[in-house]
Amino acid sequence: MISKPSLVEEFVETETSYGKIKGYRTEGVNIFKGIPYAGRTSGERRFRRPAKLQPWTGVREALTLGAPAIQAPRRNEPEPSEDCLFLNVWTPANDNKKRPVMFYNHGGGFVIGSGGSAGQDGANLARNFDVVVVETNHRLGLLGFLYLDEIAGPEYAGSGNMGLLDIIDGLKWVNKNIAQFGGDPNNVMIWGESGGGAKTSCLYAMPAAAPYFNKASIESGPGVRMMDKDTAHENTLQLFNELNIPVNNWQKILEVPASDLLNMQAKLPFVPPFQEKNKNQGTMRRNAGGFGPVVDGKALPNHPFDPGAPAISRNKPLLVGWNEDEYTFFAWERKDADSFKMDFEGLHKKLEPQYGPDTKKIIATYRQARPNATAPDIFVAISSITMMGLGSIDIAEKKARQNGAPVYLYNFGYKSENKIPGTDYAMGTPHAMDISFKFNNEVPPKNGEPTKPSFFGGNRPERFTASHNFAELWTTFARTGKPAAKNAPTWPAYNLKDRATMRIDTELEVINNRFKEEVEMWRSIGKTLN
Repeated sequence: MISKPSLVEEFVETETSYGKIKGYRTEGVNIFKGIPYAGRTSGERRFRRPAKLQPWTGVREALTLGAPAIQAPRRNEPEPSEDCLFLNVWTPANDNKKRPVMFYNHGGGFVIGSGGSAGQDGANLARNFDVVVVETNHRLGLLGFLYLDEIAGPEYAGSGNMGLLDIIDGLKWVNKNIAQFGGDPNNVMIWGESGGGAKTSCLYAMPAAAPYFNKASIESGPGVRMMDKDTAHENTLQLFNELNIPVNNWQKILEVPASDLLNMQAKLPFVPPFQEKNKNQGTMRRNAGGFGPVVDGKALPNHPFDPGAPAISRNKPLLVGWNEDEYTFFAWERKDADSFKMDFEGLHKKLEPQYGPDTKKIIATYRQARPNATAPDIFVAISSITMMGLGSIDIAEKKARQNGAPVYLYNFGYKSENKIPGTDYAMGTPHAMDISFKFNNEVPPKNGEPTKPSFFGGNRPERFTASHNFAELWTTFARTGKPAAKNAPTWPAYNLKDRATMRIDTELEVINNRFKEEVEMWRSIGKTLN
């Protein structure tokens, strides 16, 4: 049972296009949770566009989170449900002021997560930077991305992108309603981390999303390419085979309990890994199976950033970047302590199965560029840039080539002292650590309370400065289309000559052509898309 909020100063009512809702005010922020933005997606609506949301009479409570999409139960959130199209809003006031709107797409690949995760609570951004924050729940995994277009009827068109089309329904709700929440419907930024970065990459290329946002940020989730129709169809056939449902009787999948589909999703390869059929095609191409967005030629007409940046968003400014030590998150998640105990001989053995005869050149390049680095340091650097960095640079270069709106490239580099369990190796700047920082949720305690350590960010008070820097850059970008902060040097747009990168930490620093030697080496062995 999810309890109602305890720190309510007063209740706040406002009108939406479907009826009145009641949220609450606390510490200078009005909060509305669990607002429905579209109708039912269960029953005969499974794998289809949602039913029309019916208006209500009276005042609907928006005091607690709505159900997240089908997944394992989430801590302090309602039971997951097929009917999951809810959103949350944080605003300084429902006063018709035209504040920038920051519409966040949660991470978790395309299979887990919600718009109610504690680390991405929007209250501090709203309170400290005078913006409106919106986050949605939307369909995920098999229920959000099963491609049925080739075996079902026309009412299932776009089935491989239902989760993304849900997000677009959320953007449409914002367009109609956000003025009542003190937000400007004509100044909307879409942004997201990890899977949310990949979702944002797709939205940036989708015609249905185009009228509803003005700028975007792709964080540690460069979605250069998504799944092609043939691969998606193969995955669908594999699923039907596992369920013992003949394709000519496909409607039977509508009767399978959602819990059984979730179990089946766990058995099949549900996150498309970054694997290569041809190394010259680059590290961010999705060639393996799983459930995620599908380049269906309609809802998602083309790959988001291949062969180039999407023409449809040519005039929309873009932020893109990654964390310096992405890999340490995955080491923590997989309990990988061995990678942090190896010497250079062990590093060669670890990399050789993936890189073959290029291994020697890769290690030599990194040792030359980082003469004081240990073998684990170099392993983390290689793993982090190939996971998230090369794709981010690729997006920045393709966007810069358009000669349209500017693109800004960043690296997040604040170092956490937290250790990877079973090692003395500090996590540094792992994947997902940026979430609490950019939401300005790394703040000093109030009223003399003891400082609580951050889950990833550690316990050093310097993190409060890094968090403020990150949040100020992003909220200024949301407001103006140009990232800036009081204590920051001017952040130049990325171009193919200087290749300016903003390094975000307690100090803010612009570095031109960062990782030059490493990136040139990756290009020379065919590991970027250029």
